[in-house]
Amino acid sequence: MKVQFRGVTRKFFFAIFALCLLIVFTMHWGIRLSFEQGFIGYIRQSNELRTSLIAQALTEQYQQIGNWTFLHHNGRAVTQIINSLEQANDLPVQSSTKSWRTQVWIVDHNMTRLSGRGILPTASQDIIQKPVKYHNQIVGWVISNAADKISREADINFDRQQHITSSLVTMFSLLVALITSLLLARNFLKPIKHILEGTHQLTAGNFAVRVRISSRDELGQLAKDFNQLASTLEKNEHMRRDYMADISHELRTPLAILRGELEAIQDGVRPLSVTTLHSLLAETNRLTKLVNDLHQLSLSDRGSLVYRKKNINLVQQIELAINSYHGRFTDKKITLNITLPSVVTLYADPDRLAQLWHNLLENSLLYTHSAGSLRIQGYVSQQRFYLIWQDSAPGLLVDQYPFIFERFYRVESSRNRANGGSGLGLAICYNIVEAHGGKIIAQASSLGGVKISIEFPLDDNHKSPNV
Repeated sequence: MKVQFRGVTRKFFFAIFALCLLIVFTMHWGIRLSFEQGFIGYIRQSNELRTSLIAQALTEQYQQIGNWTFLHHNGRAVTQIINSLEQANDLPVQSSTKSWRTQVWIVDHNMTRLSGRGILPTASQDIIQKPVKYHNQIVGWVISNAADKISREADINFDRQQHITSSLVTMFSLLVALITSLLLARNFLKPIKHILEGTHQLTAGNFAVRVRISSRDELGQLAKDFNQLASTLEKNEHMRRDYMADISHELRTPLAILRGELEAIQDGVRPLSVTTLHSLLAETNRLTKLVNDLHQLSLSDRGSLVYRKKNINLVQQIELAINSYHGRFTDKKITLNITLPSVVTLYADPDRLAQLWHNLLENSLLYTHSAGSLRIQGYVSQQRFYLIWQDSAPGLLVDQYPFIFERFYRVESSRNRANGGSGLGLAICYNIVEAHGGKIIAQASSLGGVKISIEFPLDDNHKSPNV
């Protein structure tokens, strides 16, 4: 994806570049100031050293002669002394005093000038002044300017060259900062650009979009969360489409039967008899049950079911539900084997749990073969109530058990909707158990059918006698 230089990228670039610009110019100014101050200090120390060397040389000359006559009418005497000092101290040889950083004056003890041109500096000015002694008596002075600025042409050229070099380095640093800031802005914000484009695709309805996770930092976590969100939305979209397709299919079947029956009666193909009315009523009841189940499931899915919980005897409620189905199980010759504690107190909604038992009993009654069996066992362990619900054949394939609590899940076996189920009963059971903080799972039963295990957490005040 092409990253355009605009928006956040531009702001981020200018922020980084402005910071680099401030740092580079601050360093340039600091280095320049440090160089000038250090260079002037170096010049001052050099002038002071040379002035001291000249004063020492003049002292030796004065001690040999005893007066200043060696300077009278000898303008090159000082130059010769300076050249000899430069050669002796490995200093660059200069042709004249003009090449010195500062001008040198020599005066006697009465401050009468003996050598040097121009106006003699006064003591009030910033000068370097070294004495010339004879028998511990000051007989003269060597005076030079302190040089608080760069005045010598060579020094000026050197300073100019350093300034040009420093400016070039600064410009090169700014160029590097410009390129680096641009690359940082583009590369750092590239994952955000990918997430932004992915968000646009999500809003357009493309839930299959995913972004590449390129790091393990906060941006990487953001990309991971985005992919998780997209995956959830994609799954929900598929579920919604399947849900609508299943609903339309489930409603189409009884409606088609009702329409066919009514058209047959209208055309005189079938007579309007008690048998026909029973068939129409059966299809109407099936359609009504399906609509009611859909309504209950939609309420439980969005959490709109009202749960009026109170302390109830869970065992007594299960037994009442079983007794209401006892006749129907007898008619189908299904043997009931019930093993429950006498009392188990649970804080729950009795109406919703009654619906849970009703759906489970209806499921076993519809799908279990005649002359089969239903075994219900309950026990308490570690502050939890366990209910094991097992029926006989037919069973399911191993890979089908994790999906039987999904709405309208179809299985290619004798346990299908042709037996009269809506395919929503177990989905409603799952939501009811979950709303009470419990768990429900399905497995293969040792009886040949389906084993449904339900687990409810119990309060500390529950009663749990021995089974």
